[in-house]
Amino acid sequence: MNKLPSRPRSFITGASSGFGRAVALELASRRGRLVLSDIDEDGLKETADLAERRGAEVRTILCDVRDAEQVEAQAALADEAFGGIDIGVNNAGVAVTGPVGDVTLEDWKWQIDINLWGVIYGCHSLAPRMKKQGSGWILNVASAAGLLAAPTMAPYNVSKAGVVSLSETMAGELIGTGVSVSALCPTFFRTNIHLASRTSTPHLRNQTSKLITESKWSAEQVAKIAIDELEAGRLYIIPQPDGRGMWRMKRMLGARFHKMIGHVMNNPKLTRFVGGR
Repeated sequence: MNKLPSRPRSFITGASSGFGRAVALELASRRGRLVLSDIDEDGLKETADLAERRGAEVRTILCDVRDAEQVEAQAALADEAFGGIDIGVNNAGVAVTGPVGDVTLEDWKWQIDINLWGVIYGCHSLAPRMKKQGSGWILNVASAAGLLAAPTMAPYNVSKAGVVSLSETMAGELIGTGVSVSALCPTFFRTNIHLASRTSTPHLRNQTSKLITESKWSAEQVAKIAIDELEAGRLYIIPQPDGRGMWRMKRMLGARFHKMIGHVMNNPKLTRFVGGR
Protein backbone atom coordinates (compact mmCIF):
# COMPACT_ATOMS: atom_id res chain seq x y z
CA MET A 1 0.00 0.00 0.00
CA ASN A 2 1.16 3.55 -0.69
CA LYS A 3 2.58 5.66 2.12
CA LEU A 4 0.78 8.78 3.27
CA PRO A 5 2.12 12.00 1.78
CA SER A 6 4.49 14.02 3.94
CA ARG A 7 1.89 16.82 4.30
CA PRO A 8 -1.43 15.00 3.88
CA ARG A 9 -4.43 17.04 2.76
CA SER A 10 -7.18 15.97 5.14
CA PHE A 11 -10.96 16.36 5.41
CA ILE A 12 -12.36 15.75 8.91
CA THR A 13 -15.96 16.10 10.09
CA GLY A 14 -16.96 16.45 13.73
CA ALA A 15 -13.61 18.06 14.50
CA SER A 16 -14.56 20.32 17.41
CA SER A 17 -13.73 17.79 20.13
CA GLY A 18 -13.23 14.12 20.99
CA PHE A 19 -11.92 11.80 18.32
CA GLY A 20 -12.33 14.40 15.57
CA ARG A 21 -10.00 16.76 17.43
CA ALA A 22 -7.60 13.94 18.30
CA VAL A 23 -7.25 12.78 14.70
CA ALA A 24 -6.85 16.39 13.54
CA LEU A 25 -3.98 16.85 15.99
CA GLU A 26 -2.42 13.52 15.00
CA LEU A 27 -2.39 14.65 11.37
CA ALA A 28 -1.21 18.10 12.42
CA SER A 29 1.81 16.46 14.04
CA ARG A 30 2.57 15.10 10.55
CA ARG A 31 2.41 18.67 9.19
CA GLY A 32 -0.96 17.98 7.61
CA ARG A 33 -3.06 20.46 5.70
CA LEU A 34 -6.49 20.22 7.27
CA VAL A 35 -10.04 21.16 6.35
CA LEU A 36 -12.04 20.77 9.56
CA SER A 37 -15.78 21.02 10.10
CA ASP A 38 -18.38 20.87 12.85
CA ILE A 39 -21.55 22.62 13.95
CA ASP A 40 -19.77 23.84 17.11
CA GLU A 41 -18.01 26.99 15.94
CA ASP A 42 -16.13 27.66 19.20
CA GLY A 43 -14.86 24.10 19.53
CA LEU A 44 -13.86 24.07 15.87
CA LYS A 45 -11.79 27.24 16.31
CA GLU A 46 -10.09 25.75 19.35
CA THR A 47 -9.14 22.62 17.40
CA ALA A 48 -7.83 24.75 14.53
CA ASP A 49 -5.69 26.81 16.92
CA LEU A 50 -4.23 23.67 18.51
CA ALA A 51 -3.51 22.13 15.09
CA GLU A 52 -1.79 25.27 13.84
CA ARG A 53 0.47 25.26 16.89
CA ARG A 54 1.61 21.79 15.82
CA GLY A 55 2.53 23.03 12.36
CA ALA A 56 -0.64 22.34 10.39
CA GLU A 57 -2.16 24.58 7.76
CA VAL A 58 -5.88 24.74 8.58
CA ARG A 59 -9.16 25.79 7.02
CA THR A 60 -12.49 25.49 8.85
CA ILE A 61 -16.10 25.42 7.73
CA LEU A 62 -19.35 25.01 9.61
CA CYS A 63 -21.01 21.80 8.46
CA ASP A 64 -24.07 19.84 9.51
CA VAL A 65 -23.42 16.41 8.03
CA ARG A 66 -27.17 15.83 7.68
CA ASP A 67 -27.00 18.18 4.68
CA ALA A 68 -25.27 16.75 1.60
CA GLU A 69 -24.61 20.21 0.18
CA GLN A 70 -22.75 21.26 3.32
CA VAL A 71 -20.58 18.14 3.19
CA GLU A 72 -19.84 18.78 -0.48
CA ALA A 73 -18.94 22.37 0.40
CA GLN A 74 -16.29 21.09 2.79
CA ALA A 75 -14.79 18.90 0.07
CA ALA A 76 -14.88 21.82 -2.36
CA LEU A 77 -13.04 23.99 0.18
CA ALA A 78 -10.28 21.35 0.35
CA ASP A 79 -10.03 21.41 -3.45
CA GLU A 80 -9.78 25.19 -3.45
CA ALA A 81 -7.34 25.47 -0.55
CA PHE A 82 -5.07 22.48 -1.13
CA GLY A 83 -5.85 21.09 -4.58
CA GLY A 84 -7.43 17.86 -3.37
CA ILE A 85 -7.88 15.44 -0.48
CA ASP A 86 -5.53 12.64 0.57
CA ILE A 87 -7.33 11.56 3.76
CA GLY A 88 -11.07 11.80 4.37
CA VAL A 89 -12.27 11.17 7.92
CA ASN A 90 -16.05 10.78 8.23
CA ASN A 91 -16.24 11.15 11.98
CA ALA A 92 -19.24 13.25 13.08
CA GLY A 93 -21.48 11.15 15.29
CA VAL A 94 -24.02 11.07 18.12
CA ALA A 95 -25.51 8.35 20.31
CA VAL A 96 -29.05 7.17 21.06
CA THR A 97 -29.80 4.31 23.45
CA GLY A 98 -32.89 2.52 24.70
CA PRO A 99 -35.01 -0.52 23.84
CA VAL A 100 -36.70 -0.78 20.45
CA GLY A 101 -40.22 0.59 20.80
CA ASP A 102 -39.21 2.96 23.60
CA VAL A 103 -36.81 5.11 21.58
CA THR A 104 -38.82 7.74 19.72
CA LEU A 105 -38.85 7.75 15.93
CA GLU A 106 -37.56 11.31 16.07
CA ASP A 107 -34.46 10.08 17.91
CA TRP A 108 -34.06 7.20 15.47
CA LYS A 109 -34.05 9.67 12.59
CA TRP A 110 -31.57 11.98 14.35
CA GLN A 111 -29.26 9.03 14.91
CA ILE A 112 -29.38 7.67 11.36
CA ASP A 113 -29.22 11.08 9.69
CA ILE A 114 -25.97 12.00 11.44
CA ASN A 115 -24.16 8.71 11.92
CA LEU A 116 -25.05 6.99 8.67
CA TRP A 117 -26.24 9.58 6.16
CA GLY A 118 -23.38 11.86 7.23
CA VAL A 119 -20.88 9.14 6.31
CA ILE A 120 -22.74 8.35 3.08
CA TYR A 121 -22.59 12.01 2.07
CA GLY A 122 -18.89 12.13 2.92
CA CYS A 123 -18.10 9.04 0.85
CA HIS A 124 -20.26 10.33 -2.00
CA SER A 125 -18.09 13.46 -2.16
CA LEU A 126 -14.73 11.83 -1.43
CA ALA A 127 -14.72 8.67 -3.55
CA PRO A 128 -15.01 10.29 -7.01
CA ARG A 129 -12.34 12.87 -6.17
CA MET A 130 -9.90 10.26 -4.92
CA LYS A 131 -10.52 7.88 -7.82
CA LYS A 132 -9.87 10.73 -10.26
CA GLN A 133 -6.53 11.57 -8.61
CA GLY A 134 -5.64 7.87 -8.30
CA SER A 135 -4.93 7.89 -4.58
CA GLY A 136 -6.52 8.45 -1.20
CA TRP A 137 -7.55 7.01 2.14
CA ILE A 138 -11.07 7.13 3.59
CA LEU A 139 -11.54 6.53 7.31
CA ASN A 140 -15.16 5.90 8.27
CA VAL A 141 -15.63 6.07 12.03
CA ALA A 142 -17.89 3.20 13.01
CA SER A 143 -17.78 1.41 16.36
CA ALA A 144 -17.47 -2.02 17.93
CA ALA A 145 -21.21 -1.55 18.45
CA GLY A 146 -21.65 -1.94 14.70
CA LEU A 147 -20.00 -5.36 14.88
CA LEU A 148 -21.46 -6.65 18.14
CA ALA A 149 -25.07 -5.31 18.25
CA ALA A 150 -25.56 -5.18 22.01
CA PRO A 151 -29.10 -4.85 23.44
CA THR A 152 -30.59 -1.41 24.26
CA MET A 153 -28.39 0.28 21.65
CA ALA A 154 -30.38 -0.40 18.47
CA PRO A 155 -30.26 3.08 16.87
CA TYR A 156 -26.53 3.39 17.48
CA ASN A 157 -25.85 -0.22 16.45
CA VAL A 158 -27.82 0.11 13.23
CA SER A 159 -26.10 3.36 12.25
CA LYS A 160 -22.63 1.97 12.90
CA ALA A 161 -23.35 -1.40 11.26
CA GLY A 162 -24.38 0.61 8.21
CA VAL A 163 -21.03 2.41 8.27
CA VAL A 164 -19.21 -0.94 8.43
CA SER A 165 -21.28 -2.32 5.54
CA LEU A 166 -20.68 0.80 3.46
CA SER A 167 -16.94 0.52 4.08
CA GLU A 168 -16.90 -3.17 3.15
CA THR A 169 -18.79 -2.46 -0.06
CA MET A 170 -16.43 0.35 -1.04
CA ALA A 171 -13.37 -1.81 -0.30
CA GLY A 172 -14.44 -4.06 -3.15
CA GLU A 173 -15.40 -1.23 -5.45
CA LEU A 174 -12.11 0.61 -4.98
CA ILE A 175 -9.75 -2.24 -5.87
CA GLY A 176 -7.25 -1.05 -8.44
CA THR A 177 -8.06 2.65 -8.02
CA GLY A 178 -5.29 3.57 -5.58
CA VAL A 179 -7.95 4.43 -2.98
CA SER A 180 -8.54 2.47 0.23
CA VAL A 181 -11.25 2.59 2.85
CA SER A 182 -11.15 1.61 6.52
CA ALA A 183 -13.85 1.22 9.16
CA LEU A 184 -12.71 2.25 12.64
CA CYS A 185 -14.43 0.12 15.29
CA PRO A 186 -13.31 1.08 18.80
CA THR A 187 -14.91 0.13 22.08
CA PHE A 188 -15.18 2.76 24.82
CA PHE A 189 -12.58 5.52 25.01
CA ARG A 190 -12.56 8.97 26.56
CA THR A 191 -14.58 11.45 24.47
CA ASN A 192 -17.58 13.66 25.15
CA ILE A 193 -20.07 11.85 22.89
CA HIS A 194 -22.20 11.00 25.94
CA LEU A 195 -22.82 14.67 26.74
CA ALA A 196 -25.17 15.13 23.76
CA SER A 197 -26.57 11.60 23.80
CA ARG A 198 -30.28 10.83 23.86
CA THR A 199 -31.94 7.91 25.62
CA SER A 200 -35.36 6.58 26.52
CA THR A 201 -33.85 5.02 29.66
CA PRO A 202 -31.92 7.46 31.90
CA HIS A 203 -29.88 4.83 33.72
CA LEU A 204 -28.36 3.82 30.38
CA ARG A 205 -26.95 7.31 29.95
CA ASN A 206 -25.38 7.17 33.41
CA GLN A 207 -23.95 3.73 32.72
CA THR A 208 -22.53 4.73 29.35
CA SER A 209 -21.09 7.98 30.70
CA LYS A 210 -19.20 6.06 33.37
CA LEU A 211 -17.79 3.58 30.84
CA ILE A 212 -16.58 6.43 28.64
CA THR A 213 -15.13 8.71 31.31
CA GLU A 214 -13.41 5.88 33.18
CA SER A 215 -11.93 4.17 30.11
CA LYS A 216 -8.16 3.74 30.16
CA TRP A 217 -8.08 4.58 26.44
CA SER A 218 -7.76 8.18 25.27
CA ALA A 219 -8.95 9.61 21.98
CA GLU A 220 -5.32 10.41 21.16
CA GLN A 221 -4.28 6.76 21.51
CA VAL A 222 -7.11 5.63 19.25
CA ALA A 223 -6.31 8.35 16.69
CA LYS A 224 -2.66 7.29 16.38
CA ILE A 225 -3.59 3.66 15.85
CA ALA A 226 -6.30 4.67 13.38
CA ILE A 227 -3.92 6.66 11.15
CA ASP A 228 -1.20 4.00 11.30
CA GLU A 229 -3.69 1.27 10.36
CA LEU A 230 -5.31 3.48 7.72
CA GLU A 231 -1.93 3.94 6.06
CA ALA A 232 -1.43 0.16 6.15
CA GLY A 233 -4.68 -0.28 4.22
CA ARG A 234 -6.58 -2.20 6.93
CA LEU A 235 -10.30 -2.51 6.22
CA TYR A 236 -11.22 -3.23 9.86
CA ILE A 237 -9.43 -1.14 12.47
CA ILE A 238 -10.30 -2.50 15.91
CA PRO A 239 -7.79 -0.77 18.19
CA GLN A 240 -8.57 -2.33 21.57
CA PRO A 241 -8.08 -5.94 22.66
CA ASP A 242 -11.58 -6.24 24.17
CA GLY A 243 -13.18 -5.34 20.85
CA ARG A 244 -11.05 -7.80 18.91
CA GLY A 245 -11.80 -10.55 21.42
CA MET A 246 -15.55 -10.00 21.34
CA TRP A 247 -15.64 -9.89 17.55
CA ARG A 248 -13.80 -13.23 17.37
CA MET A 249 -16.24 -14.66 19.90
CA LYS A 250 -19.24 -13.52 17.86
CA ARG A 251 -17.90 -15.17 14.72
CA MET A 252 -17.24 -18.37 16.64
CA LEU A 253 -20.56 -18.58 18.53
CA GLY A 254 -22.96 -17.27 15.90
CA ALA A 255 -26.52 -16.81 17.22
CA ARG A 256 -25.50 -18.01 20.67
CA PHE A 257 -23.42 -14.86 21.04
CA HIS A 258 -26.50 -12.64 21.15
CA LYS A 259 -28.19 -14.77 23.82
CA MET A 260 -25.03 -14.52 25.88
CA ILE A 261 -24.85 -10.75 25.42
CA GLY A 262 -28.46 -10.41 26.51
CA HIS A 263 -27.49 -11.92 29.86
CA VAL A 264 -24.26 -9.90 30.06
CA MET A 265 -26.14 -6.63 29.63
CA ASN A 266 -27.91 -7.30 32.92
CA ASN A 267 -24.52 -7.06 34.64
CA PRO A 268 -23.20 -3.47 34.44
CA LYS A 269 -19.67 -4.60 35.32
CA LEU A 270 -19.46 -6.49 32.03
CA THR A 271 -21.03 -4.02 29.60
CA ARG A 272 -17.68 -2.43 28.77
CA PHE A 273 -17.05 -5.39 26.48
CA VAL A 274 -20.03 -4.88 24.18
CA GLY A 275 -20.32 -1.20 23.43
CA GLY A 276 -18.16 1.40 21.82
CA ARG A 277 -17.13 4.97 21.36
